[in-house]
Amino acid sequence: MALSDIEIAREATLRRITELAADRLGIDDRHLVPYGHHKAKLTLPFIESLRDRPEGRLILVTAISPTPAGEGKTTTTVGLGDALNRIGARAMIALREPSLGPVFGLKGGATGGGRAQVVPMEDINLHFTGDFHAIALANNLLAAAIDNHIHHGNALDIDVRRISWRRVMDMNDRALRALTVGLGGPANGQPREDGFDIVVASEVMAILCLATSLADLRERLGRIVVAQTRDRRPVLAADLKVHGAMAVLLRDAISPNLVQTLENNPALLHGGPFANIAHGCNSVIATRTALRLADYVVTEAGFGADLGAEKFIDIKCRLAGLRPAAAVVVATVRALKYHGGVALDALGTEDLPALGRGLANLERHLRNLREVFGLPCVVSINHFASDTEAEHALLRERVAALGVPAHTARHWAQGSEGATDLAREVVRLAAQPTELRFAYADDQPLWDKIRALATRVYGAAEVRASPGARARLNQLQAEGHGRLPVCIAKTQYSFSTDPSLRGAPEGHVLDVREVRLAAGAGFVVVICGDVMTMPGLPKVPAAERIDLDEQGRIIGLS
Repeated sequence: MALSDIEIAREATLRRITELAADRLGIDDRHLVPYGHHKAKLTLPFIESLRDRPEGRLILVTAISPTPAGEGKTTTTVGLGDALNRIGARAMIALREPSLGPVFGLKGGATGGGRAQVVPMEDINLHFTGDFHAIALANNLLAAAIDNHIHHGNALDIDVRRISWRRVMDMNDRALRALTVGLGGPANGQPREDGFDIVVASEVMAILCLATSLADLRERLGRIVVAQTRDRRPVLAADLKVHGAMAVLLRDAISPNLVQTLENNPALLHGGPFANIAHGCNSVIATRTALRLADYVVTEAGFGADLGAEKFIDIKCRLAGLRPAAAVVVATVRALKYHGGVALDALGTEDLPALGRGLANLERHLRNLREVFGLPCVVSINHFASDTEAEHALLRERVAALGVPAHTARHWAQGSEGATDLAREVVRLAAQPTELRFAYADDQPLWDKIRALATRVYGAAEVRASPGARARLNQLQAEGHGRLPVCIAKTQYSFSTDPSLRGAPEGHVLDVREVRLAAGAGFVVVICGDVMTMPGLPKVPAAERIDLDEQGRIIGLS
């Protein structure tokens, strides 16, 4: 019987993180803050000492629109990093941290799978180094300060109907999306509507991932707009005088976490915003640090290229000045057949016509990356046992017709050995000159930026906004926020806002439901369709299979 991911991870021989840091990265243990034997934080003074080092090449791993069949994007990121080291390149990977919501919900963990994982797997997928807890506390300190200020006289004249700051927790709980707080009489505050988001959707998470230093973090926290006054002036976190305390809570969390792969290659894991409701990339500090410690850095942006890769480029690269050298687009025969209309339980049967139809999804993602953003691409075809050679041949033929190389990858089963061809192709592509482009210009109005993404990237015919959303966009434009990038929050399962539209739908309408300002992070969130910033648990959550065995070991975690 094949071993599960957690069993493979448990059998791995891990190096002490202090030894790995010294041998592979030249980092003395005085620059580490260990959390046990196999994970540590890098100190900020050490990170600052790297500032003048030249940077390596940045490789973005993205994917087709995700499906229930699974694509293996994180697994590919880890496998590619290991394979680059195997062929003699000095490489690191830079990933996001997993959120407990998906771990106990539907998606599971986010440490890769099979023979391509980051470890210690249980620690990373659960509490890790406490970064998410710190983010939740900082977020909720600000929420408490708002209600406390109102309770003690409301000197800022906050309009309780226009408080936009929500509480957060790192767990899926649909019952907390909308609620009323302050019940029980005057001692408990003033009753008002409120709600919870998941931690990864918090602006504090975005700020942590985009900040470049502690000072920058504190300044960004102070810029958070939490409410409006009765005469419609913005109220900032700095007005409540708690942004310094929030920075204190995040003082350790801002430092990247060093771990390793199953093959004992170094990896930085830091931050974890979702790409369907946030900007979906690991921290700028972690990415920059890795680039100064390695010749190649493999990073991942969440979900499909229409979400994660677009935000990686239009938000993270734009704000941080990063320039990826190449993109790897992850696809599977199974997932493409799903996009071609095949039912989930029939994906193991050869179906060339369905595969041909589903390839439209991959082809649009490739065109977007190459023609909209200017990135050279390679397709990583993650191999499954049920795939047939005829299916792989058709996939390679269609991709080759676009002038894009494709390589079958077997890193899940074989580790780095199964991805060496992909690694060599990445090295070749990364050596070519590129000119990164954005989907829209800074000086375009917010509405035009949304429309550019809808028509150029999603294949939509038009954008439609609710009266409230349109009025909010006009207000933000008038207040001087028009130069900010936009962060589209929509379903990850389709180019459209309808998750049932598979493949590459054309001529649909992008429905804008709500607009939120993330002034501290430096972007405007545009919520489309039915996407939720607090997910719910599925009918059978992963929590039902996670348990402890008789020896106290974790089982069922994936």
